Amino acid sequence: MKLFVIAAVLAVAAAASYKPEYKPPTYSAPAYSKPAYSAPAYSAPAYPAPAYSAPAYKDNKYADITITSQSDERNLDGSSQWSYAQSDYTTREESQVQKKMQGVKYDSYGKATYEDVMGNTNKGSSYWVSPEGQKFTLTWAADEAGFQPKGDHLPVAPVHEYELPVAPVHEYELPVAPVHIPFNGKGYKIY
Repeated sequence: MKLFVIAAVLAVAAAASYKPEYKPPTYSAPAYSKPAYSAPAYSAPAYPAPAYSAPAYKDNKYADITITSQSDERNLDGSSQWSYAQSDYTTREESQVQKKMQGVKYDSYGKATYEDVMGNTNKGSSYWVSPEGQKFTLTWAADEAGFQPKGDHLPVAPVHEYELPVAPVHEYELPVAPVHIPFNGKGYKIY
């Protein structure tokens, strides 16, 4: 048995020390051949390429409009004012001021409380000339009363004047209740 164990140990040692020599595989390159057809030859077209030039007219019928004046002032108290004028006589000016107003504040439960809050009020005006030559002026104010535009070109709701009809005066005679209505003892009227 000792002999068997020694033979097994020697076999394991021989197997562990055996390293076969690595030989990389060899591949043969594929054989490629030229295609059997020849590629077509293209020549330049017989007609000339179109020549593009800038159009002789302008896309827009108005002259180039430029800004002729501009101002913008922002103040630390939250107020501001700005304006601009253009070469086509369009102007716009606007100003805003911080103001204390009565506002609604909602807490995290949705309960509304009324208190003073800071808000913006805005005033401005604008002037422009339409393509037809009509001159427009628009002025507006926006504050706690909402947006209030004013201008001659704005539509105005028609005013309906109602005349209350005058009822004819009639003299009516009021019915006169009888002086005595006989009842029997059970609440019924006797005729």
